[in-house]
Amino acid sequence: MLTFYCQCGNVLHFPNSQCVKCDSILGFLPNAQKLCAFTKTDEDSWLSAFDGKYYRPCKNYVEHQVCNWMIELHDSNQLCLSCRLTETIPNLNDSNNIKLWFSLEQAKRRLLYTVIKLKLPIKSRSEDINNGLGFAFLQDQVEDSFGNELTIKEYVVTGHSNGLITINLNEADAATRAEMREKMNENYRTLIGHFRHESGHYYWDRLIDRTAHITEFRNLFGDERLSYQNEMQNYYQNGPVQNWQDQYISAYASMHPWEDWAETWAHYLHMVDTLETANNFGVGIADNTIYNPLEYEIQQSESDIESGFTRLFNDWCTLTRVLNALNRSMGMDDAYPFVISVSALNKLRFIHNIVNHFNNTSSD
Repeated sequence: MLTFYCQCGNVLHFPNSQCVKCDSILGFLPNAQKLCAFTKTDEDSWLSAFDGKYYRPCKNYVEHQVCNWMIELHDSNQLCLSCRLTETIPNLNDSNNIKLWFSLEQAKRRLLYTVIKLKLPIKSRSEDINNGLGFAFLQDQVEDSFGNELTIKEYVVTGHSNGLITINLNEADAATRAEMREKMNENYRTLIGHFRHESGHYYWDRLIDRTAHITEFRNLFGDERLSYQNEMQNYYQNGPVQNWQDQYISAYASMHPWEDWAETWAHYLHMVDTLETANNFGVGIADNTIYNPLEYEIQQSESDIESGFTRLFNDWCTLTRVLNALNRSMGMDDAYPFVISVSALNKLRFIHNIVNHFNNTSSD
């Protein structure tokens, strides 16, 4: 993730909607990938300091302050590229849900920022009924029981189905998420992690299913035609496969080839976003500036793709060793509690190749 600069020279961060130095209103331009200052000429027409063009703020920016993305004037949508993907929002009669909704939308925008940088397809389900992407933010249904205590009537399961990603609203609550992290024995459970993981299921449908890549996918990840229900039941009854660290990026990845892909996909997005952040801050280790894999054009030749992945992975190993050492010096848990096996590395390389292959073929 990049930092940006206001017209006054102040550093801006991705979620910002106002400059704390000059009080300028801010907006993010998704197509240009720029956060910049705006001059409000009227409610529906803001002048950008970046390109001198006029834009409209997203409806959710104006009415609910849960968004800071802008819309081009010729676009008839009231919602920005990100917000129009959200098909179901939380119940806003509960005032606490506004805060949780903001967190969900912010995590989604971070996901989309990386997806846009990788030049992957993004369309809503209303724009593309067969291949579109949508989000539903739902909360568990509760009811009064004996003694006026609240009990869960219906759980919301975070997951993906036919392009719709459902996120349980509780995942936006830090305390609840920490409790689930301990209960599920997941030493890395974050809101952005959920979005990246579930997007992996969506992009498996788009990039792998019924394509020429399916054979290589099965050679690396296994046969996705295995009964998902059976594999899930086995996982929750018996735990991950023995010595899962030798083949998978996480214990959960060992449940089924679909989950292996989604966990590896999420990990790849973690890597490229974190490396871009480090590069943006000028981080260098042993006279080597950390590589930004999102800064350069998609590689064309196989040798360029391979060398790009090699540098990405080498810089990732260097950076995470430093991050873990710094955390240990502060008496904190490792920032990066993973060891990447050769098998997991080959799966990450496959995803890197798939992203580059998609861009090379889609631009032909």
